[in-house]
Amino acid sequence: MSQHSLLDKLDALVIRFEEIGKLITDPNVISDMKRYVKLNKEYRDLEKIANARKEYVQVLTSISEARNILDKESDSELREMAKEELELSNTRLPILEEEIKILLVPADPQDNKDAIVEIRGGTGGDEAAIFAGDLYRMYQKYCENKGWKTEVTSCTEGTSGGFKEIIFTVSGDGVYGILKYESGVHRVQRVPATETQGRVHTSASTVAVLPEAEEFDVEIKESDIRVDTFCASGNGGQSVNTTYSAVRMVHIPTGVTVQCQDEKSQLKNRAKALVELRSRIYNMEYQKYMDEVASKRKTMVSTGDRSAKIRTYNYPQGRVTDHRINLTLYNLSAIMDGDIQQIIDQLIIAENAERLKESEL
Repeated sequence: MSQHSLLDKLDALVIRFEEIGKLITDPNVISDMKRYVKLNKEYRDLEKIANARKEYVQVLTSISEARNILDKESDSELREMAKEELELSNTRLPILEEEIKILLVPADPQDNKDAIVEIRGGTGGDEAAIFAGDLYRMYQKYCENKGWKTEVTSCTEGTSGGFKEIIFTVSGDGVYGILKYESGVHRVQRVPATETQGRVHTSASTVAVLPEAEEFDVEIKESDIRVDTFCASGNGGQSVNTTYSAVRMVHIPTGVTVQCQDEKSQLKNRAKALVELRSRIYNMEYQKYMDEVASKRKTMVSTGDRSAKIRTYNYPQGRVTDHRINLTLYNLSAIMDGDIQQIIDQLIIAENAERLKESEL
């Protein structure tokens, strides 16, 4: 794409950015919540493009000014400064152009959403449940470092620790767009704490990350929901086990069932269950889109294909391998302590390269 056509594209989007800037201060727009939220999101996305355009114009101007000085000036100090400026700007230009091209490829509109994460101990019995607990701790630490909030909605504990299944929500800035890369099978190779012979076993846990649906993404009729209340099981002291605070919700038309038993009050559990129910119904549609994306991009595993092995955690060698991008790191303990940003960054780079390729086709 030439500099000229890139600028044309940016100019058109900056006009739209300025238009939205006016719209979101209009009282008529503010009173229409659905439209206001949508425009606000578009405003934030276009703001990045407006800022990139500003820098792009500055870099192009610096290049032409520096060239002008080198053509006409004889003063050695000025020429030296111009040379330096030209070198800096010429280095920055191709990087900036790549960044802009990625900004111009439409992102998945779900990326800014909060997420619902479910981890299930897969093959490997007790050891798989223990590993599911390790993964939960890894994500908890990662989210904490990002300043994101995590809340457990339901869990079933394993017999020797960890979880047979744990479901939690993550809220913060652009959560789904980052955590979506974690969907798939996570395989662990280590000597289980329950193993007496000291042999290395292979177990697995599956992770599924769903975008959390907002109220206006899915309209659910009250009459379509059946609600059952029951006593929560598991630890949590007297109040959890003796009051009917746990909630199970069934969406009759689709058969989707969710339950929430983490809060002491039935009202809070109802609210949490409704969010999850809405998200699961929303995801039935979103799934079709994900399957299509997954067939084209190796970085994404469709949530329908839970059997795709995405990462191996090998304890004897202290290594972690992400099979989608053939990335191997030898800092297992740091990764299990929540330091997964490096892997996610590499996946984002690979994903952007694939998106660019798609858009050029």
